[in-house]
Amino acid sequence: MKRTVTCGDLRKADAGKTVILNGWVHRKRDHGGISFINLRDRYGVTQVVVDADAPEALKQVTSELHNEYCIAVEGVVRPRPDNMVNPEMTTGEIEVVAKNLVILRRCEVLPFQIEEKSDAKEDLRLKYRYLDLRSGGMQKRIKLRNDVTFAVREWMQSHGFYEIETPTFIKSTPEGARDYLVPSRLYPGKFYALPQSPQLYKQILMVAGFDKYFQIARCYRDEDARGDRQPEFTQIDIEMSFVSREDILTMIEGLFGYVFKKTLGVTLPEKFRRLSYDEAMELYGSDKPDLRFAMEMQDFAPYVADSTFQAFKDALTNGEAERQAAAAKGVTIPGGGVKALVVPGKADYSRKQIDELEAAAKIYKAKGMAWMKVVAGPDGKATLEGGASKFFLPAADGSGAPADLAGRIINGLGAKVGDLILMVADSKRKIANVSLGAVRSKLGKDLGLCDPKRFEFAWIIDFPMFEFNEEENHWEAAHHMFTWPQEKYHATMETDPGSVKGDLYDLVLNGFELASGSIRIHDPELQKRVFKIVGFNPE
Repeated sequence: MKRTVTCGDLRKADAGKTVILNGWVHRKRDHGGISFINLRDRYGVTQVVVDADAPEALKQVTSELHNEYCIAVEGVVRPRPDNMVNPEMTTGEIEVVAKNLVILRRCEVLPFQIEEKSDAKEDLRLKYRYLDLRSGGMQKRIKLRNDVTFAVREWMQSHGFYEIETPTFIKSTPEGARDYLVPSRLYPGKFYALPQSPQLYKQILMVAGFDKYFQIARCYRDEDARGDRQPEFTQIDIEMSFVSREDILTMIEGLFGYVFKKTLGVTLPEKFRRLSYDEAMELYGSDKPDLRFAMEMQDFAPYVADSTFQAFKDALTNGEAERQAAAAKGVTIPGGGVKALVVPGKADYSRKQIDELEAAAKIYKAKGMAWMKVVAGPDGKATLEGGASKFFLPAADGSGAPADLAGRIINGLGAKVGDLILMVADSKRKIANVSLGAVRSKLGKDLGLCDPKRFEFAWIIDFPMFEFNEEENHWEAAHHMFTWPQEKYHATMETDPGSVKGDLYDLVLNGFELASGSIRIHDPELQKRVFKIVGFNPE
């Protein structure tokens, strides 16, 4: 029996029609001599009913059914009683009364149940991938990916881009990861490489005059797999000629706005928020911050001098010594840092909870994490208590910190009674930022602040061009050597490489990096200068 409709097609207006459905048994239940079968295909689920007065042959076949049997059903569409309508199903107003049922393929005992979201372990799901792909969650993801790809092509074509395929068997060239190599049959001892990106080929296209190119490109990188890194992946690859950074950011904002509206029905702002790399690191401790919640980090250094907290003082003193030593070599570094994070309403956190946050900071080389709580004092005014608070309060004998320091801290940080203050100090400011940023990220998840239905885009711009390798005592490219240095730094590039910002940009969403790119150097003399800074000689 060949299907005449899918399991997602039928509505109340189809009542009385005779139809044939093909699909998989998602659920079967028996009630008072009546059998109900939820029949599923990729279009949806339809309830099939085998009534109590159905022919015995039909009842016999129905009794043999189990989950994931593939069947064909012929029957008549009828409306469900009002009290039996299922608003969770697109076909929830109708059911199909079976007149004939054929088992197309039986199913062995399932290794796991086919659910919207499977609890099975990943290795088991991959072993039985054909079953895993039947789940509602996987079906939705594959449909979404299809819809996104189609929407990308629509938008790019309508804005003058050519979709051009580039070779996948290429010459091995040094990039960020190791190549996958394929031995050549025609040239023994030689190998093709699978592309890590179409970079060289799309630049050839630019030189050839194809000024707007895109490709849904398959890429391969031999690197350790993790959550956001896979050996084989697909990227939307784009290249443009005769454009500025602003042109590219505007174009990508338009593309994402179209794709989100087309596929999810979500309207994005025309312009995304922009943060410099330095701002992102100082406020959020990450160059891919999750902006669905505020909780910005603050500079705590102004309060250290009046305190008795020697560890914080040492971090700043040692950081300044390191900064001056680097400056003597012509290297600009920020020195030490003490950063604070106010967690609203969490003064009731237990020591165990605070220790878990400290463990998150230590992953990123923090030596520890100090804390104190904001409470109401005997006079009703906000003051500090617990943890490191003793270093910021006067002692009973009149020694210790100034009497007004606690108030200055509370007011300066914008804290209130009931809040928790977390602090990290280090002689290297980046460690203080990144480690407390990790604590911020953990808090966002722990406190349920990361709304999965909210989309907070941001551009991270003004990345540093160079970073100093202290072990090898030379400058290195912070990203790659082909990024255009911003014009205002061209004159001082050699004398102060650490201050140079490049025309790089990352697009981040909810704590993930979605896209990255840069304006490329197109001046040979400028390229030679960059090579020289990172230690490449003309040869």
